[in-house]
Amino acid sequence: MAMAMASNVKAGVVSRAQVEDFLYEEAALLDAWKLDDWLALLTEDAIYRVPPNDRPGNDAKDTLFTIADDIHRIRARVTRLKDKNAHAEYPLSRTRRMIANVRVAGVEGDTLRVESNFVVYRFRRDGDIREFVGRYLHQLRVVEGALRICRREAIIDAMELGALGLVSFIL
Repeated sequence: MAMAMASNVKAGVVSRAQVEDFLYEEAALLDAWKLDDWLALLTEDAIYRVPPNDRPGNDAKDTLFTIADDIHRIRARVTRLKDKNAHAEYPLSRTRRMIANVRVAGVEGDTLRVESNFVVYRFRRDGDIREFVGRYLHQLRVVEGALRICRREAIIDAMELGALGLVSFIL
């Protein structure tokens, strides 16, 4: 699990390989729908955002985001996704995440700014296959010697989401 893998780290000395391993573990947890284990990777002040395609650099305070969740809404999202009455995800989608071009873009105190590219393939029961391509902006904080996610942003490259269907799962 990522917690053991990334233990005893300090922000200024975390290697790109450690960051990659952390992101790969995060992707594996989400693909396996181990949402409670994924939640354990988040800090108590975590933020998860999916900005609009036409204004990815805007602020959620004055722009309508696809997703703009604080830790309480993230937990509520996970609770809904695990409920069999969540029709958008029952039966659960199968997903496969590919993470590439991981870069540590900066370090401030105990927080690393990390950028990476992603492709998320989503498979539905009806044979529908969707691809979500974009980039992740993570802020990873060292908490008690382990990496944790304090901010996660998924910026989708598609010009419009209509053809991609609902984003009901965690990108």
